[in-house]
Amino acid sequence: MASPTEERPRRTPGSITVPEIRARKRATGGEPIAMLTAYDEPGARIADAAGVDIVLVGDSVANNVLGYPDTLQVTMDDMVRHTAAVARARPGALIVGDMPWMSYHLSTDAAVANAAMLVRAGAAAVKLEGGVVRAPVIEAIVRAEIPVMGHLGLTPQSVNAMGGYRVQAKDAAAAEALIAAAKIHEAAGCFALVLEGVPELVAEQVTRAVAIPTIGIGAGPHCDGQVLVFHDLLGLGARPVPKFVRQYADLARVATEAVAAYVGDVRAGRFPADEESYHAGEALRRTLEARSPAVPGS
Repeated sequence: MASPTEERPRRTPGSITVPEIRARKRATGGEPIAMLTAYDEPGARIADAAGVDIVLVGDSVANNVLGYPDTLQVTMDDMVRHTAAVARARPGALIVGDMPWMSYHLSTDAAVANAAMLVRAGAAAVKLEGGVVRAPVIEAIVRAEIPVMGHLGLTPQSVNAMGGYRVQAKDAAAAEALIAAAKIHEAAGCFALVLEGVPELVAEQVTRAVAIPTIGIGAGPHCDGQVLVFHDLLGLGARPVPKFVRQYADLARVATEAVAAYVGDVRAGRFPADEESYHAGEALRRTLEARSPAVPGS
C-alpha cells in the first residue's frame, strides 16, 4: 500500500461509480469509504490525488469559502458554479453535488430540475437533507435516473428549526425515529446516507439496519465511511473546528507565514531578485539607454 507521501497513479476520470459505493458495506467486506468536500478545481485535484473516494461539493461552501454564517445563503447558481469547477479537475472520485436549501422543498418537479442542473454541471449524484418527508422527492429524483445520497441527523439546513447545531437522536424515541427514517430513505432509492452529529451507538444501529452504506461526520467509528470538510481537515477554517474533526495540517499558519515573508521581502527590496526578473538583450538595452533622459544632478 502506498504511503501518504508517495505519488499515487492518476485514476481514470469518473472511475468510482455509484454502484461501487453502494456495494461498500463494511459488514460484507467492503472497504471503508473516504469522502471529502471540495469546492474548486485545486481542491478536487488534491482530494483525488490523495485517493478520496467521493468528492462532495458541499453547500458548506457557504461558510468555508463564501464567508456566510451558515449554509442557508447559497443558491443553485452557487452550487452549479462550484460543481462545475470541481468537475474540471476530472477526478476519478465520485462527484456528489449538494442540493442547497429551498432547491428541493417546493415541489418534486423543481427538485428534479435542480438535481439535473447539478448533473449537467458535472455531478454524478446529488445529496439532500431531511427526514421521512423527503421520501417523495428522493423517489422522483431517482426515477429521473439521478442517484441520491441522503443526509440524516444534524442537518445544517435545519439549523433554525433545531435551535442550533446540536447532537441529534440523544434519546430512545429520537433514535428509533432516525433508524426508521434511514430505512425509508433506503426504500426511496438512496444509494448512501450521511449521518451527522449523532451518538456513535445510534449510528452503529442505523448502519446495521440498512443495506446501503452510511458515511459519518460526528457519528463515531461504526459507519461504512467518513466525511470531513476540506478546510477543517487542513486547518484553513476561520473558526474553531468541531469536536469530531481531526485536523491533519495547519495550512493557515503555513500560508500566513509565507505571505508575511513575501510582504517583508517586498518592503525590504529583496523581491523580485535578479533571477526572478526578465532581462533585455544588449541591443534593446543600448537603444533604451540612448533614449533615456539625463538624470538631474548626474
